[in-house]
Amino acid sequence: MLSRIPTVLLAVLCRCVLVSLGVDPPHPRREIRIEGDLVLGGLFPVHEKGGGIEECGRVNEDRGIQRLEAMLFAIDMINSDPTLLPGVSLGVHILDTCSRDTYALEQALEFVRVSLTKVDDTEFICPDGSYALQEDIPLAIAGVIGGSYSSVSIQVANLLRLFQIPQISYASTSAKLSDKTRYDYFARTVPPDFYQAKAMAEILRLFNWTYVSTVASEGDYGETGIEAFEQEARMRNICIATSEKVGRSNAKKSYEAVIRQLLQKPNARVAVLFLRSDDARELLSAAARLNATFIWVASDGWGAQESIVKGNEATANGAITLELAANPVPAFNRYFLSLDPINNHRNPWYREFWEQKFQCSLGGGGGGVGAGAGGVGSGGTVSLSLPPCDKGVLVDDSNFEPESKIMFVVNAVYAVAHALDKMQRTLCSNTNKLCDSMKALDGRKLYRDYLLNISFTAPFSPPGSETVVKFDAYGDGMGRYNIFSYQHNADRYGYVPIGEWAETLSLSSDLIRWPREVVPPSQCSDPCAHNEMKKMQAGEYCCWICTACEAHEYLADEFTCSPCAPGQWPSEDLISCYDLPEDYIMWEDAWAIGPISIAVVGFLCTSLVFWVFVRHNSTPLVKASGRELCYILLLGVFMSYSLTFLFLAKPSPAICAMRRLGLSTSFAVCYSALLTKTNRIARIFSGVKDGGGTTKPRFISPTSQVFICLSLISVQLVMVSVWLLLEVPGTRRFTLPERRQTVILKCNVRDSSMLLSLGYDVLLVILCTVYAFKTRKCPENFNEAKFIGFTMYTTCIIWLAFLPIFYVTSSDYRVQTTTMCISVSLSGFVVLGCMFAPKVHIIMFQPQKNVTSLRLNINRFSVSGPATTYASHASQAEEQDYIKASHGPEGTASCSAQTHTNTAQRLEGCCPEAYAFTPQPCSNQTL
Repeated sequence: MLSRIPTVLLAVLCRCVLVSLGVDPPHPRREIRIEGDLVLGGLFPVHEKGGGIEECGRVNEDRGIQRLEAMLFAIDMINSDPTLLPGVSLGVHILDTCSRDTYALEQALEFVRVSLTKVDDTEFICPDGSYALQEDIPLAIAGVIGGSYSSVSIQVANLLRLFQIPQISYASTSAKLSDKTRYDYFARTVPPDFYQAKAMAEILRLFNWTYVSTVASEGDYGETGIEAFEQEARMRNICIATSEKVGRSNAKKSYEAVIRQLLQKPNARVAVLFLRSDDARELLSAAARLNATFIWVASDGWGAQESIVKGNEATANGAITLELAANPVPAFNRYFLSLDPINNHRNPWYREFWEQKFQCSLGGGGGGVGAGAGGVGSGGTVSLSLPPCDKGVLVDDSNFEPESKIMFVVNAVYAVAHALDKMQRTLCSNTNKLCDSMKALDGRKLYRDYLLNISFTAPFSPPGSETVVKFDAYGDGMGRYNIFSYQHNADRYGYVPIGEWAETLSLSSDLIRWPREVVPPSQCSDPCAHNEMKKMQAGEYCCWICTACEAHEYLADEFTCSPCAPGQWPSEDLISCYDLPEDYIMWEDAWAIGPISIAVVGFLCTSLVFWVFVRHNSTPLVKASGRELCYILLLGVFMSYSLTFLFLAKPSPAICAMRRLGLSTSFAVCYSALLTKTNRIARIFSGVKDGGGTTKPRFISPTSQVFICLSLISVQLVMVSVWLLLEVPGTRRFTLPERRQTVILKCNVRDSSMLLSLGYDVLLVILCTVYAFKTRKCPENFNEAKFIGFTMYTTCIIWLAFLPIFYVTSSDYRVQTTTMCISVSLSGFVVLGCMFAPKVHIIMFQPQKNVTSLRLNINRFSVSGPATTYASHASQAEEQDYIKASHGPEGTASCSAQTHTNTAQRLEGCCPEAYAFTPQPCSNQTL
């Protein structure tokens, strides 16, 4: 503190030098001094900033005169209140700041003079040897009310803290002033700006204004306010297109330059203002001159003041402004309306206010329009050109608008009074007068122990809306703001309340009348369609390019298109995915009707063959065909037709297991029976061909044949069972990359695995085909070998055609399934057509052929060693070359050819039920 005292003393010493040289100050100081037991200082912007070299400009009617009178009004109320500071009168020492921080600091030196003069005055000797003049003895200041602007309060607070003088502001909202390490004697009845900045950011977010410009007044109020706003804006993804400042020079070109800069960002239709009232007025004027229109979102520096928009109503149309929530003070309104230049002698600036307001001259009263607080005027002769004031002119309801922060001025004065009252009751409990402890006022104790801990109901609060005045730990007041829309209604412009902010935003947007009846956009880029994402531009998180999502993608957020999981599809609003319905072949589908029709025909044909064979079960033809194997073969054919219904049924674990079991097993049943047949025939005739006497081959009896066939089938059953254990049947939702919108319900088996399961069946087909080829020249009774050959050749063709089709159509499960069903059914029809159709035809339409016979082709019979070869009947022309042998009662055979006898005996032993030979005498042909 001592390091700052020489600087402060310099101002006092300068006054001594001027007096010693016989030089008086150019103009006497104008101030309000009212003595009392305790004196409160006051700092008010009675004048606006001057232009050029002028310190002060025109009178500030609202923020200056009204607030100053509000302090005087509060002092009067406190002095007349017997319950508050009884026996103690409060005085005032009020000075003008001229809306400048440097000028205010100079004025505030008056508040600390008493601290400086506590030292012996004789120690201060002027250069001519005289003592320092003590024309006006300084008043001891208990506390200071003010200032108004944050920049003023910061400068003054740095001075007052050195002398431990508490300071309470009624309007300074800079967040810097909450720093108690620097401003440890400062308090305020208004909240800090970061509450206001948060409210402004929430308003922008509500209307989706994400790209805005900002303009701030140079100084602590504007700069710290915009800094707080930008921080809140970043948290809400709001971008700042350009940030401008209005400098200390209020030249018109500087405001126009700011407007031109704002116009460089045409997409930023909204301008956020943290401006002092005079800066806001000049900026609106500059916008009007340049014919620029914006949506203004302004802080309480603009508030709901008519003086700011006067003359620029159209330019301000649509503005949204914030004002600290305050209750009106009707008692003050009545007090202010009762004042006039005749009865208001204690306010030296009131006459100047009167002349400016009514544009008239009071004459001879001094201090004409334009006179500064220190007497420096910008136009001292202005009042001479004005007409004399009419005695009937009064301040009344028609020309009076209460200033919005009157309540906060009154609360600030009452806060100090309550703190002093509590301190007096504590230190001077035995008297109502000031005791010695109070006379030597400890500012530190007053501030920390009493002022920060006070809590009282705000005076003059309307019933039902009592407001509590108190401070938080940082000496700040509670935050609550009213929100206004400046709009045109009923042929006039005015402020319309549209909401409030008290920790959260509450705003009725339907009360706003926009200039073009729609909410104007303020975005760097146009909004993307509902199916588009934002591709951000480098360095600009509010500027983007809209990129459409793929058909199978949804918007995970506004910046990301994410693919839906397989089997899912984006919802209509693209905010989520839903499970696609499972697609499978329905019974009524065209793809199912065809295979089902074929299978039904197959069932009917198989049933007919089965009925014919059962009906003629004991006939020679049925016996010769091998009844047991035929019935097994018919079972396999029936199973192949049944597969159509399994493959067309809705997949389920049970259906999938039956598909895997039925496909390979049905083929195994068919081809095991056919292999057993061809193997039996081959073994019989291989013995004949090899000349093996009358010994019949082993395992050719019906029982043996059935056992062999079932053994071959069981091999397939074992293989399929192991497969089912290794790969448990189940279903899966399958989606093709090129058809993601379709989810196919399939069995959880790969196509390759399904085909591999047919490997054993392929082996059976190959063996059958080989045996059928080897037995192709058996006698006519054994033409069944020929038919088996036809069956296997046709089956091979079908399978060779089926496999490529099955793989090629894997992308379309309908075609693949239909192909599978038809191929399996065709295999069944081949067996029925080649194996059973000829027999059924003979049984039903040629019963005369259903007899026991053996035709031997003599012409093509040849002997080479002991072997004998039989060939089947070739044509009707060779009929005479055959020897017919029919049943004889003794079952014996005789022939002149011994070879013929041996062959007949072997065939009889092989097939006793079908072939009992009673040969007639052979012809004369040579054997």
